[in-house]
Amino acid sequence: MARAIRSAGNRRLALPVAAGAAVLAAGGLYAAGLAAGDVPDGTRVRGVDIGGMSRSEAQRTLDRELTAPFGAPLTLRIGDRTEKAEPAALGLSVDTAATADSAVNDSLDPVSVIGRLFSAENRDIEPVVGVDEQKTRAAIARMGAAAERKVRDGAISFEEGRAAAVAPVTGTSLVQDRALDALRDGYLRADRSPVVMPVKQTPPRIGRAEIDRAMNSFAQPAMSGPVTLTLDGEAVTIAPSTLGRHLAMKPGAGDRLTPALDSKGLLDDPEVSSQVRRAAQGPRNAVLGLDGERVVVTQEARVGHQVEEQALGRAVLPLLTREGAARTSEIPAKAVQPEFTGESARRLGIKEKVSSFTVNFPTAPYRVTNIARAVERIDGSVVLPGKEWSFNRTVGERTKENGFVDGIMINDGQYVKSPGGGVSAVATTMFNAVFFAGVKPVEYGAHSFYIERYPEGREATVAWGTLDMRWLNDSGNAVYVKAESTDTSVTISFFGTKKYDEVSATKGPRTNVKEPGTRKGSGPECEVQTPLEGFDVAVGRHFVKDGREVGRENFTTHYTPRDEVVCAPQESAPGKAAQDAEPAPEAAGATEAQ
Repeated sequence: MARAIRSAGNRRLALPVAAGAAVLAAGGLYAAGLAAGDVPDGTRVRGVDIGGMSRSEAQRTLDRELTAPFGAPLTLRIGDRTEKAEPAALGLSVDTAATADSAVNDSLDPVSVIGRLFSAENRDIEPVVGVDEQKTRAAIARMGAAAERKVRDGAISFEEGRAAAVAPVTGTSLVQDRALDALRDGYLRADRSPVVMPVKQTPPRIGRAEIDRAMNSFAQPAMSGPVTLTLDGEAVTIAPSTLGRHLAMKPGAGDRLTPALDSKGLLDDPEVSSQVRRAAQGPRNAVLGLDGERVVVTQEARVGHQVEEQALGRAVLPLLTREGAARTSEIPAKAVQPEFTGESARRLGIKEKVSSFTVNFPTAPYRVTNIARAVERIDGSVVLPGKEWSFNRTVGERTKENGFVDGIMINDGQYVKSPGGGVSAVATTMFNAVFFAGVKPVEYGAHSFYIERYPEGREATVAWGTLDMRWLNDSGNAVYVKAESTDTSVTISFFGTKKYDEVSATKGPRTNVKEPGTRKGSGPECEVQTPLEGFDVAVGRHFVKDGREVGRENFTTHYTPRDEVVCAPQESAPGKAAQDAEPAPEAAGATEAQ
């Protein structure tokens, strides 16, 4: 038993001796392998033999041999774009020092060292790529920006009466987090084939096949000729160029292009709207006139038609894929009844003259023109029970475009020239017709200073945008307004049914009298003005029915003094401007006393 143990013990002692001998032998072989040089024999970098060289010798050799091939431009393919770039601009280079170190360090592995003692095989290693991160990131960002292309669906446009295909575009973007690896791998590729950069491509929803289908089935037929719509025998012809301005094809269900017609735009198009207005005339109210002092219907009402935009679109769209005579259809139109017909006029209760008033004025060309223009717009007005009449709304803005000319009016207490002078004579006449008809004044205002030819406290002026002459028909029956003028007078009469047997006026004395001052002016715009005192005056309106007074209203008016204006150096004859002037504040900025 003891021998076995010894034997066993002897065997255990013998093992370390054998292992130590092996290590000594391997160490000797490793030392022998290292003695062959820093770079093992047979080591090559891209065909350049650096075996047996020291580190520094290997680096110099690699500098000399690899600079040219690895300095050549790279061809980069980014989607469907191709460009060339210098490696240095991409931040890429061969790090010859690191490559030499790699050749040496890899060779220090003991297995490799000892193996070289028993093998003569060549050993190829890859060059180490140097990366200038700042330059590489900048180059990748530039390539990404250049390669970026937004996806665009194919489309069809309509221009000048023709359909044109808009080609689809596949969206492209550089996958930047994989770009560096692609550049490094491509740089090391021995055959210098194009470096395919990683990109993401997004296909369009509407491709070439769908464009071709839509062009053949709709777009080209739509532009093949005009379409014609008819209404009451009148034709509305819409040319392809007009249609194209309001026609589009948009992606719909199943990524198919479907037609879309802007019906409102088509109806508003001048080339269409003018024809539609001629074909679909609006309603016309019955026109009243006088037969002696009896109001009669002089022109019957007419039913109008209205073409609605949606109906127009529904009529036009189906015609666009048809040919020849089939591109014609009726316009669906809505009948619009007139507000005022001959039959309704006969039920209005217009049976007698209710009131009438005349204002006389000195003739002047501007005054004759402006008064006649205002009268033309007022004459024939029909005011239904409970409705309100407005001077400004009926006559319109007093501008040259509306037929009014320059005249004399009041601004800041002084005569000035401006379009529309003279129409205050019409406003005053209307106010008195309202006064004696017994209907209700709603808005009115007197001139800032008194004009001698008008009744004290019973006169009115108007100013566009600031002062109107409005009244409410509270008589219980319709009122027909007859307006007429001559070169020296204007008359307005109301016809209807009298609410009162008589409406009369009374006037009190002038109070709070103030004397005028004197102003001096000059230049061609200066207008001579004669002086007149300012004062307050009260006017009463009395309502009589069945022989007794049933109501009374008071109107109080304040007039400022009319200062004397002396013009120099071109003085006019005294009193001339005051005699010819019409002090209605029609101009923008004209002021009027309350």
